[in-house]
Amino acid sequence: MNIALIAHDGKKADLVSFVLQHKKLFSDAQLYTTATTGRHMEQAGLVVNKMLSGPQGGDAQIAAMVATGQLDVVVFFRDPLDKHPHEPDVQMLMRICDVHNIPLATNYAAAMLILKGIKSDL
Repeated sequence: MNIALIAHDGKKADLVSFVLQHKKLFSDAQLYTTATTGRHMEQAGLVVNKMLSGPQGGDAQIAAMVATGQLDVVVFFRDPLDKHPHEPDVQMLMRICDVHNIPLATNYAAAMLILKGIKSDL
């Protein structure tokens, strides 16, 4: 299982907490992150594969992985209450997930449902 983990700045701590609380769901997965999210994950003791930061093209790198069949799930904790200069990249990533039928969770509840659903099928 290959899972991308991304979070806007205001949600990075929430994403790290989510992964740590549910380590068992991620135990057999390869984790891919954008750079800044990845640094937060590494500081928490998690092993991740880091791409560029989101504004520098990391969201596009994750989207390319989706488009080429390299990812099974994308978890992107978005901050809907803040402005993001790279919002077009975020929208592109979401569209690519839809085009390629890849599960995309943009909040805690959706991430739980997707990951529990996948684990129950294994």
